[in-house]
Amino acid sequence: MQGKVAPQGVRARARAELLADVSRIARSHLAEAGAGGLSVRAIARELGLVSSALYRYYPSRDALLTQLIIEAYDELGEAVEAAEAACDRSDVAGRYRAASHAVRDWARANPHEYALIYGSPVPGYAAPDDTIDPAVRVAVVLSRIAADIDPTGITIRLPSKMPSGLREQFTALQAAVDERADRQVLLLGVTQWVQLFGIVSFELFGTFHNTFDDADELFEAHLDLGLAAFGLC
Repeated sequence: MQGKVAPQGVRARARAELLADVSRIARSHLAEAGAGGLSVRAIARELGLVSSALYRYYPSRDALLTQLIIEAYDELGEAVEAAEAACDRSDVAGRYRAASHAVRDWARANPHEYALIYGSPVPGYAAPDDTIDPAVRVAVVLSRIAADIDPTGITIRLPSKMPSGLREQFTALQAAVDERADRQVLLLGVTQWVQLFGIVSFELFGTFHNTFDDADELFEAHLDLGLAAFGLC
């Protein structure tokens, strides 16, 4: 005879299903009304629950917003990590292209979630420290790719001296990513990281409208320029 499911297991499963429903409905509200339109009370009403049933999980709109932000960063991070991990370790250029395409592909498939984490700040909302680790997942992947780039191939020579504050920040980045990572490569890598999200944001937020409506070729040109700067093509 099959044993009975422990009450704790039933409760845990019911809780997981409830939170998944909350996330699904919240994301649909995000698409319809934006982050400013999120309401725990409205989600509870759609689920047929009293609002107090959700307030113990999400005591405020900001708590729900934080959860959606963490989920978005984690989904993006997982997509980029999987794409980069599928490449041969020695194919640094391929890893760079795969990670960059994963960012764009996820953003295009999830425009409202992308806008939540890379669009305009939500008035009155301050992201807590819980969002930091998920937020840096993509940057960690790109930094590890940069750590495998031979600095002698760089075609753009950057200033040999960094301001002391910037030098300290890049020393910390080296320690976090890989001590053998070249500081010049990391500096160039940060600029490429910013440009990557800049070009994706321009595409998603309509800045390219009537100029580069089909941004595929422009995106490929951006990747080619980045790889050329790194001396990888």
